[in-house]
Amino acid sequence: MGAFAGAGWLLLPVTTAGGDAPVPASPAGPVASAAAPHQDGTSTPDLVLPLVAVGAAGVLAGYGYVRRTRRARTRTTPGVVPAAPPAATPLEAERQARAALVLADDCVRGSEEELSFVRELFGEKRTEPFNRALLAARTELSAAFAIWRRYEAGVPGDAGAGRQALVGVIGRCAEAGRRLDAEAAELDRLRGLEQDTGEALEVAERRFRELTARTAAAQHTAAGLREWYALSAGAAVAGHVEQAKDRLLFATSRLNEARQAADAGDPARAVRQLRAAEGGVFQAGVLVGGVERLAAELAEAAALVPAALTGGEAEIAEARKNGGRTSLATGELHGRLAHADGVLAAVRAELTRGPYDPLDALRRVARAVERLEVGRSGAVTAAALLVARGQVGVAEDFVAVHRGAVGAEARAVLAEAVRVLEPEGGGRADEADRLAGQARDLAERDVRAHGSPWAEAAGQAVGLPGAVLGGILLTEEAEAGPPVSFGGPGTRGRRRLPEPAGPTEPAPGGPRAGTD
Repeated sequence: MGAFAGAGWLLLPVTTAGGDAPVPASPAGPVASAAAPHQDGTSTPDLVLPLVAVGAAGVLAGYGYVRRTRRARTRTTPGVVPAAPPAATPLEAERQARAALVLADDCVRGSEEELSFVRELFGEKRTEPFNRALLAARTELSAAFAIWRRYEAGVPGDAGAGRQALVGVIGRCAEAGRRLDAEAAELDRLRGLEQDTGEALEVAERRFRELTARTAAAQHTAAGLREWYALSAGAAVAGHVEQAKDRLLFATSRLNEARQAADAGDPARAVRQLRAAEGGVFQAGVLVGGVERLAAELAEAAALVPAALTGGEAEIAEARKNGGRTSLATGELHGRLAHADGVLAAVRAELTRGPYDPLDALRRVARAVERLEVGRSGAVTAAALLVARGQVGVAEDFVAVHRGAVGAEARAVLAEAVRVLEPEGGGRADEADRLAGQARDLAERDVRAHGSPWAEAAGQAVGLPGAVLGGILLTEEAEAGPPVSFGGPGTRGRRRLPEPAGPTEPAPGGPRAGTD
């Protein structure tokens, strides 16, 4: 622009040279002896400003060129600043993915706990938006677990695809949490606990009373299982009644404190204690329901065992008759037929010796027949489904009431068991049974390794260790932290007590913020 301005300045006299105005003729007279100096429209002062403009333009252009050259030399890749943080290592990315899976699964399970109480008070129609959000979060979480399982199996062959898989896991988990976070405020407005906790307390207390009666009945049921069946039959629910009582004791103390806080005009503390009590009541229901469900499944399995044995014998006879139609070699088929005959004979012997485990008997029959690869009769198929559903339910209950200690591996295996049991996943009952058993073993290992870091607080707060182990309370404060609420990572711990006003320290021996 400076160069153009200077050139225009220099050309201005040329463009105006032919446009001089006419002058009147001079009278005749003597001609001057010397001609006047020639005026061509320019002078030395007229050239100063254009030359200065051209020079400034050149300086600016040179400075810009040098600056661009230096910037290009200091870059490592086009458009990337060298100070950018380095990408996460594969181990760090895996750690982040595991943490994201655990957090998302906890958010889904905790949201279901509170939503069950909201649904009971307000009905299905008014809670439909929250049901949809929870279903969407479960769908995202299931996809994240599926991606993780493929990653663990080494399906992404190269390192780049593996990194993308981990990014996908973290992204799906974040989306699950976002779906729940988006509805948390609306659920709080629907409940209106800050204004009145009366109706919500009545719902929690009613369920507490019902569970107290069911827990007493479940104790008799668990004792009956040990009398009617083999010891292995009731092993899956060993300790459930005691844990349910512990959760109910925790709920009792929190319900009492919620009532006291509501009467004292402290809504924040009342809501906090109510949510903790609801979590304890819900998990007590899971534990008692596990005992009741197992008793029903064992009775159903005992009635199904004779039909399964008959169906198994028919499948063995079919395999002997049409053995050439299978993909097995002759020697291998004969070996499997002998094994199946032995399994069925052993089960028949157990029926005559006394108490036995009906579910385990059905499992052995179904697996022995499956190895023949000739298809199944209706009774054997029904037996396999009953066993798989029971095993998946046992693993689900264990993770639900110990989620404060269970890691990502057990949860991922359990999610795979749920997926393959559904018709969309192939309805593979044997595979689901095997995976659910593996998930239960992994979860028990995690709980043993985790221990109970809050055990020393058992004398200060009733049921506190069990509530922390069950994920009812978040370990974020000195006294175990806020209760879990409906929501994702950003909102599930929102039931915190307000900070005390001012910087003053509490008096020695006085209460601290966060103590319940």
